Amino acid sequence: MEYPGNWHELMTWFPDNGACLRYLERLRWGDGFTCRFCGTVGRGWWQMGDGLRRCAECRAETSVTAGTIFAGTRTPLVSWFAAVWYVVNQKQGVSALGLQRVLGLGSYQTAWAWLHKLRRAMVLPGRELLSGAVEVDECYIGARRQGSGGRGAVGKAIVVIAVEERGQAPGRVRMRRVSNVTKDTLTDFVLDHVARHSEVRTDGWQGYFDIGKYRYQHSVTNVSASGDPAHVVLPHVHLVSSLVKRWILGTHQGAVSHHQLDYYLDEFTFRFNRRHSRHRGLLFYRLLQGAIATEPHPYRSLTRETAA
Repeated sequence: MEYPGNWHELMTWFPDNGACLRYLERLRWGDGFTCRFCGTVGRGWWQMGDGLRRCAECRAETSVTAGTIFAGTRTPLVSWFAAVWYVVNQKQGVSALGLQRVLGLGSYQTAWAWLHKLRRAMVLPGRELLSGAVEVDECYIGARRQGSGGRGAVGKAIVVIAVEERGQAPGRVRMRRVSNVTKDTLTDFVLDHVARHSEVRTDGWQGYFDIGKYRYQHSVTNVSASGDPAHVVLPHVHLVSSLVKRWILGTHQGAVSHHQLDYYLDEFTFRFNRRHSRHRGLLFYRLLQGAIATEPHPYRSLTRETAA
């Protein structure tokens, strides 16, 4: 499917809501209309006068934005498309205040909600697993309260990171916030993100000791015994750890709650894994794909998650 190559093309392709809706229809139903109520695929539908489609099987009516992050929006889709373009073209990320200023949105709350909805569309289930040589380690994000440092640092969020090795440079990244660093938690992370028969490289923490039971080649380096610092033993995962911490502090001034951290990690992952893309329009297309595959997140649900 085609996508705009620059801002001028974006404005030319999508001058009004009708053009945006037709593009979303091709994205969502390009392989045939699917009824979101009965699940029927390609069994026929009628186009209604108000832009809805009626399923020939169950007679339910739906729109292309129903069941997506655009559901119920009162803002023209032209503005949403401009927001998506702006988000994917800012390599270091976007603040809500910056988005509000650029698009002239009426309130900071609107810009904040839009960004959180788009973050939820950046990483979808069913992604290809990492493979080859993969480094795995944890990092700790946030201000530490008085207590022990290192693993189990009090007050910090624990984030497990897996990074493919691509020669001298890191490859694709996967991240997840976890509640602890036990064997069950760390093994589940590897199983969910790394293909079997890959080489998984870790330090000597006992939480990784079960990995070899699941058809992985587990390479362990005892950092203290090796004489090398951790960033030399596992260079790629420590680089990513440093970058994500710097990104949260720089772009978001560190103002990220533990309960929202997962979605910021998704944004970092989306940006990092596509950092070499030469076609920003392709990123626009990918994020729109995610937007129509992601369930609605009303403002109230977003604020509840923040306050949780």
